[in-house]
Formats: sequence, C-alpha cells, structure tokens
Amino acid sequence: MSTPHNAANKGDFAKTVLMPGDPLRAQFIAETFLKDPKLVTSVRGMLGYTGTYEGVPVSVMGSGMGMPSIGIYSWELFTQYDVDNIIRIGSAGSYSPKAKIFDVVLATSAYSESSYAKTQNGFAGDVTLPSPALCDALRKSAAKQGIPMIEGVIHSSDVFYRDDAPDYWEKLRDEKGCLAVEMESFALFHNAAATGKNAACLITISDSFVSHEETTAEQRQTSFTQMMKVALGSILE
Repeated sequence: MSTPHNAANKGDFAKTVLMPGDPLRAQFIAETFLKDPKLVTSVRGMLGYTGTYEGVPVSVMGSGMGMPSIGIYSWELFTQYDVDNIIRIGSAGSYSPKAKIFDVVLATSAYSESSYAKTQNGFAGDVTLPSPALCDALRKSAAKQGIPMIEGVIHSSDVFYRDDAPDYWEKLRDEKGCLAVEMESFALFHNAAATGKNAACLITISDSFVSHEETTAEQRQTSFTQMMKVALGSILE
C-alpha cells in the first residue's frame, strides 16, 4: 500500500512518529539516534525512517512547511498507516523574553487565524489542543533527562512573510497569550482530534522577535538535540 505522497507499505511505520519540518532533520535523527534505521519513503524528498530507540520501534518523517503539508502527511499516517501518535519537533520564533534561543517549548495549545480546520470538517474554533497523555510523557522524559522545558500557547501561522503592523506579534502575545510562532501544530492537533489519535508539539526557539537573534539553517538541522532527546525519551514512558 502507498499513497500519492508516501511510498511506504502498511506496517512500515511505528505507532509513534516524530515529525520535524525538515526532511534532512529527520535523516539526522534517524542516523544519529535510531538503531538499524530503514528508509521507508522518499516521495518528493520527504524522507521517512523507521528504527528502534532503546529497543522500542519509532519512526521519524519530515512534514514540510505549513499546515497544508503537515495536514496531508499526518492525515495519511493516522488514517492509512495505523499511526497512533505524532510528535512534531520543530523550530519557532519567540514572541516573549521568557523563551530564548535554543529553549525547548512544549505547546499547551495552538492558536491560529487559519481556515484549515473549518475547511477540513467545519470546526469553527481558533484553538486546537494536544494530547494530554503525550504531553505528560514529554514532561516525564524532560524531567528524567534534566532538560529544562517551557510550556505555553503557540501561534500557528499560515504566513511567514507578513505584511502587517510591525507590532502584530506583541498583540498575539498579550491578547492571545502566544509564547512563540510556528506554522504546523494547529493543523496537526486538529487532524489528531478528527481521527481519534494523539498529537503533541515540541519546539526549539530558532529566532526571537524580541532579541532579534537567529540560528543558522545548519543549526536548525542538527543542533536541536535537547528537543530530540526529550521526544525520543517520551516513547519509553
């Protein structure tokens, strides 16, 4: 079995899939942390691997950028590949001095102006929620490994280059409580709710609207190891 976007056969994916946006980050995680990783799909260059971590099967696959992209891949994983859990591991821009470069953030909810959920099944809300069980597993993993983790609401945006009032992000922080911005979790959380599955989001701060610091593309691909270790450790909980 395969789909137009995934060449894997049914059974090729583990029950839990870690999803970075960048497929090269998926490759790095598989080759660095997994035992006997097997490439199960590479359609459109979106690399997906399955291996084991401390004896437990786990998969890692890129999601691409934005809600339409993660919407396709996560929906197919949930509905056609019997995946139960997807943990997004991505990068985000900080809206707050509380979240500094390289800090690890656990999303407690995702706020968005997106029409993704309304278009998908008529859901009219502007907030979607992660799985409490997955979030608890991530908290336990971080605590066991002594890795600091911030928690908060994240802003999932459809637009990266935003031509708007320059202080729009301050309003999102102050009025919606958004700690940081990324582009995928609102759709991922919605897909999990719509299919009766589980999703969570762990992000590393890659740049800051407050301090104007930025990480490089190479750092985003290979240096977010704290986040990766927390996500992998959660499958053991």
